[in-house]
Amino acid sequence: MIRSLIAQARRSQVSRRTLLAGAGAGASALALAACSTGGAQAKPTPAADTSSSDKTLNWANWAAYIDEDDSGAYPTLEAFTAETGIEVNYEVAVDDNNTYYGKVKDQLALGQDIGADAVCLTDWMISRWIRLGYAQELDHANIPNLANLAPALRDPDFDAGRKFSLPWQGGFAGICWNTEAIPGGLESVEDLWNSELKGRVGVLSEMRDTMGLIMLQNGVDIAGDWGDAEFDAAIDQLTEQVESGQVRNIKGNSYLEDLKSEDTLAAICWSGDITVINAEAGDKWQFAIPTAGGTLWNDNFLVPIGSTRKTNAETLMNYYYEPEVAAEVAAWVNYITPVVGAKEAAAAIDPELAENPLIFPDEAFLEQAHIFRTLSGAEEQKYQAAFQAILLGS
Repeated sequence: MIRSLIAQARRSQVSRRTLLAGAGAGASALALAACSTGGAQAKPTPAADTSSSDKTLNWANWAAYIDEDDSGAYPTLEAFTAETGIEVNYEVAVDDNNTYYGKVKDQLALGQDIGADAVCLTDWMISRWIRLGYAQELDHANIPNLANLAPALRDPDFDAGRKFSLPWQGGFAGICWNTEAIPGGLESVEDLWNSELKGRVGVLSEMRDTMGLIMLQNGVDIAGDWGDAEFDAAIDQLTEQVESGQVRNIKGNSYLEDLKSEDTLAAICWSGDITVINAEAGDKWQFAIPTAGGTLWNDNFLVPIGSTRKTNAETLMNYYYEPEVAAEVAAWVNYITPVVGAKEAAAAIDPELAENPLIFPDEAFLEQAHIFRTLSGAEEQKYQAAFQAILLGS
């Protein structure tokens, strides 16, 4: 069951984070424009690899997605540099799958350097880059630790044999709340619409997570055979909650700031973030998979077509597939690691960590996770446009 469910996640179009700093028209328009792949065109040629003489690397990733100490340094990256001599410029540069793609797609189409040698994006966006020829083929000889990749993740339909990508982390979307303000807790998405929480609720600007949870609450199998009627019913519900003032904000990772300031007391959220905010700001928030279920997603490494440091990027991937390193990252980010042996390494760090189902989910926990089914191109544009209309009006 675990293997089949995670394999399904690899084939899905579930996006991880949408770090829109609000719902501005410019960002929304960019996200919609980025849905277009621009039609058929010649695929660009990979850049020449200069890694042998250039021991540097630029890594573009999402926020709160790597181990970090109190000084703001990244311990595993420092250890990587000490081990390999490769200096890494780690950038929190991915604000959203669509908006990031919108910023770099013209350069990618020309085979130009986008300023990143390793990028972590979600399955459905990875699929687009591979299809358009915007990712370089990996040399598995440089990644011997690929042997540690969980078997269920080795052969997704968007990248057979993992020729172009490797998983970084995965996780869940669910609900969270301020335990001091809501001591009785929450159980369902429906609880977010309680009148006592009016104006103090946040939802994610990632369409597949927010809409997925609402549709699950409506009894829809989001991995199954559903269409416009089911999606429109959920859109109508969200519109009502936004227009009534029940929902205060629709945001990406900046929703954490709203929780900290108590502008919002409850939200649709991402699993690992709540562990981070508790460590940073007082241990007073709780995460849960709603009774109707949560969503499951995964992000992946790739090397952009214009990168001149592919071997350096492959060396980085190999390093993070060491079980001990993967366990160290997992201990900080609290997302699902794809590395076999990481659970045993985590147990050596902290036995309780190895039993955390948000990092090492067992079959019973995965039974609560659901996959937002793959959308056709037409559905993607239609459903995203409907969701963006709410963002623009909020």
